[in-house]
Amino acid sequence: MMLVLPVPMVTALVLGFMVLRMLAGDRRPFAIAVFLSACALQGLIVALVQYYSVTSLQPVQPVTASTVPVCAWLAFRSSFIEPLRPGRDFIHLAAPAFTLFCVLFAPITVDAIIPLLFLAYGVRILMALKTGGDTLPLARLEAGRQPQWLWAGIATSLILSALSDSLIAYVIFAGAPSLKPLIVSIFTSAALLAAGLLGLSPNAFGEGDVKEFPRPEQPEATEADAEIVARLDALLAAETLYLDPALTLARLARRLKLPAKTLSTAVNRVTGDNVSRHINRFRINHACDRLKLGDNITTAMLSSGFNTKSNFNREFARVTGKSPTLWLKTEAEENVRPPQMSNRSN
Repeated sequence: MMLVLPVPMVTALVLGFMVLRMLAGDRRPFAIAVFLSACALQGLIVALVQYYSVTSLQPVQPVTASTVPVCAWLAFRSSFIEPLRPGRDFIHLAAPAFTLFCVLFAPITVDAIIPLLFLAYGVRILMALKTGGDTLPLARLEAGRQPQWLWAGIATSLILSALSDSLIAYVIFAGAPSLKPLIVSIFTSAALLAAGLLGLSPNAFGEGDVKEFPRPEQPEATEADAEIVARLDALLAAETLYLDPALTLARLARRLKLPAKTLSTAVNRVTGDNVSRHINRFRINHACDRLKLGDNITTAMLSSGFNTKSNFNREFARVTGKSPTLWLKTEAEENVRPPQMSNRSN
């Protein structure tokens, strides 16, 4: 007889395996591991309660559910904005505590609280992402805006979980509780699995190919802005920091002893680009030098601070006006072209 596992149980097992693999060797922030563990735990408890009738866990289910959006927000903040500070960030743990209070003393409110928590934190992440660009100082510059899109997917999965909880409450109210397992399988499991798998991407946890969002016009560059960019360029030329694919705006700002926002604004005003595009110009110039020395495209890409072929190709075309292949072909043609003889009259 073949063993058939419910979808939430499969979700929990997949995420649990991912967490173990992460802890065994992959480098991930602690908050990301906690977030994925919360997703795995919730999938396990949903399966035990809904499919195996472990009724003793019913009061636990809403409490563990409330930890998922909280952990998502803390993982996002610590990955892209700034490291966690207990006094400031752990106040969010009040959400699971409040949920526990409601389970014990006002259970009728729980069906409304859980969807609201998922919705609130999903929207909060989307609002933080809306600013984009250099306002996420811990994002890896090499990744462009890929981290924003990954976390937009995680935020959307939280909102879908809120929708599933609302649908479950509705079908119970409408007298169709038989639809509850189907809703749980389709919505809750898919949302938890999507959040977990997206969270595993190396570009989803900072040290981050996508289109640029339009930015408002910057004021004219000042002498102070020009001086800051000159210092930045001198630092990059002296230490080739741009060759590190994990380079971040925050790290550059620390080296220059400047606030990240000040550095970002100066680069925007002087060059018209954000810091990521400015750094990538150095990387592309380095890649061109490597190609001239005989490196193949992949080797030149990896040795110049890029991790993804799509990002490298896009930035190469932006800086040089050509694809890497066409650039190489043009260089080869110029090198074999015989020098023109000047016409001299005898």
